[in-house]
Amino acid sequence: MSLWIKICGNTSLQDALLAAENGADAIGFVFAPSPRRISAREAEAIVSRLPSSLEKIGVFVDSPAEEIESTVRACGLDGVQLHFNAGSDVTASLRDRLGPDLRILRVLHYAAGFAEEAAVLAQDTNIDALLLDSRTAAAVGGTGFAFDWKSAAASLSGDSGSRCRIVVAGGLTPANVGDAIASLRPWGVDVVSGVEVAPGRKDPEKVRAFLVNARAAVAAATER
Repeated sequence: MSLWIKICGNTSLQDALLAAENGADAIGFVFAPSPRRISAREAEAIVSRLPSSLEKIGVFVDSPAEEIESTVRACGLDGVQLHFNAGSDVTASLRDRLGPDLRILRVLHYAAGFAEEAAVLAQDTNIDALLLDSRTAAAVGGTGFAFDWKSAAASLSGDSGSRCRIVVAGGLTPANVGDAIASLRPWGVDVVSGVEVAPGRKDPEKVRAFLVNARAAVAAATER
């Protein structure tokens, strides 16, 4: 069992390098209304100084495909995270415009009927993974609230869970990431608020602990 780990909500080169130097697979930049919002110009300046092996993912909310494409190209991004009801026409357009190597993550919020929606989204061959997240009335991501991982695992135990990679997000911290991994056996995990000292500012100790604990949980799951 391997694990893809993304540290999201980066606003500085220092924090992006912190993630890279401690073994993260990817980092995220938020291009939507948020205390962690960053401009394309700011993101490009950071990306240009990062190792090519580190994936750079742009987070978008209610953005048209043309805007997403221009941001990906301007910043040199490797993937996109769609935090809105992006249909197969959007993902197909992005795949056509940006090529087969673009990583496309489609966010799915844990709520009533989410397993049925996961089954539908899993049919979209342009989606590389479903990112399961929590949401509040005020925010579609970065909420700091976890959802019921065991209930989600039970809901995804059928066909919907076998047809698409799952990335777990929402309320993850160094203390609970092991439990999330043990419950859902995801392809990846994504953290924002759980490794911050303030929105958009990372806590180096928490980032390191999150990565260490996530890798340890994978090792323990593999041994079982």
